Amino acid sequence: MAQRRMFSKRIVESARFLKMPPSTQNLYFHLGLNADDDGVVEGYNVMMQTGATEDDLKLLVAKGFVTVLNDDLVTYINDWRENNRIRADRKVDSIYKNLLVKMIPDIELQPSRRRADTKKKPGVKRIEDNGRPLDNQRTTSGPHSLGQDRSGQDSLGQVRSSSSVEDEPVDKDDDDDKKEKLLNEIRKTVKEDPTDSEWSSIQLLFKKLSWERLRLVTLGFNSKVAGGEIDRPYPYLLTVLRQKVEENR
Repeated sequence: MAQRRMFSKRIVESARFLKMPPSTQNLYFHLGLNADDDGVVEGYNVMMQTGATEDDLKLLVAKGFVTVLNDDLVTYINDWRENNRIRADRKVDSIYKNLLVKMIPDIELQPSRRRADTKKKPGVKRIEDNGRPLDNQRTTSGPHSLGQDRSGQDSLGQVRSSSSVEDEPVDKDDDDDKKEKLLNEIRKTVKEDPTDSEWSSIQLLFKKLSWERLRLVTLGFNSKVAGGEIDRPYPYLLTVLRQKVEENR
């Protein structure tokens, strides 16, 4: 995601915007800062980070500043194209692109395209679809080759090839840590202890699902708990997790 975002003065200095409470205005700015290149953002995460309430989000919807796309509070910023102008060769399509088109069929999304000057050259293994080089590419010849002598060997005796870097296994411990953080977030939101049986079942089901899917489940679950929509949180969560596991089969 980009590290910089812009806001149109026509939008944020309008009477329609300035008449909203400061907390609602603040939520709008943070949604914009965290949005992807298509203007889509996970609203629940931003609300938790800023201390905003669902009333703030509902007011942004009522005033026409944003559109909530699903129950997980994935949100689209309606004036995104006016706020931000992104070069097509730098744009990365949203992971929620299909959802966005489904919920707003007439939306005009900025297309992404490959840079015109990025053709396949010797020594370049792979290039992203939009033409930007991958982060794990490195120069193996020329003035930018660090620690490499004329024989092509580095100080350790041999330069590792690009393929050896790409073939390294992904660290699963990092994924487990992320899942553990989601479990802790659930317990903080519910504010009551589950039974040993319930918690053991939840942990077992967490192992069967990817962190990306669990993150969306947790967002929706925490939102419903915070809104008082669930009487028995842990049995409800178990039902949702079992459904997700079945969908993966």
